[in-house]
Amino acid sequence: MAKRRKVSNLLALGLLSLLSPREPMYPYEMAQMLKMRGKDQSITINWGSLYTVVRNLEKYGFIEAVATEREGRQPERTTYQITDAGLAELKDWLRELLSVPDEEPTRFETALADWMILGPDEIASLLAQRLETLDNAAAALKASLATWTQHLPRLFLVEAEYRLAMRLAEAGWVRGMLAEIIDGSIADERLGGVDAWRRFAETGEIPPLARELDERARRGWPEEQPESQHDR
Repeated sequence: MAKRRKVSNLLALGLLSLLSPREPMYPYEMAQMLKMRGKDQSITINWGSLYTVVRNLEKYGFIEAVATEREGRQPERTTYQITDAGLAELKDWLRELLSVPDEEPTRFETALADWMILGPDEIASLLAQRLETLDNAAAALKASLATWTQHLPRLFLVEAEYRLAMRLAEAGWVRGMLAEIIDGSIADERLGGVDAWRRFAETGEIPPLARELDERARRGWPEEQPESQHDR
């Protein structure tokens, strides 16, 4: 289970990581450096949250101000450095994220839970669009990695490698599911097959078995335990 952290925005992790070599920076410089390193691919960076996160990191003692200066008519800017507490928080957070799988459902999973509402024909069209996007993204990532591997050690590219692996894995799943929808094998005959799914999407007519499953769910699952080999 993920820990409750005093500052839980992942942008805070990126900022602590930037400051971990104990090189003081001011907020605008931090944001620019994150973008230069491509961290905006995995962390949402915007000015509103940036300054809020910086203030919270300082509030809880993870970073501290080391200087405030002004150049000409420019606004004052404060330079921050990481504290011992901040370095400890950074390492603990990284250990958690690397060892504990993320259990948060994606938006795609949420949509899959209710996809029957749209019907097989529209679902096939939508998944085909998603697959094209995934394939294009994977191709772009492969090309980008091929370029960057000529300039950077692999240790600095594992984040992009993981992103590519996830794109390829999802594309493989979507491709297989799309094939099953098109040939009709995904639709359980106990529910009436693809025709019943299509009819439900068009008219709202619920297959009898689906009604029965809803009733059983209302009474609480599971009602019955599967037969064991000993009981047969």
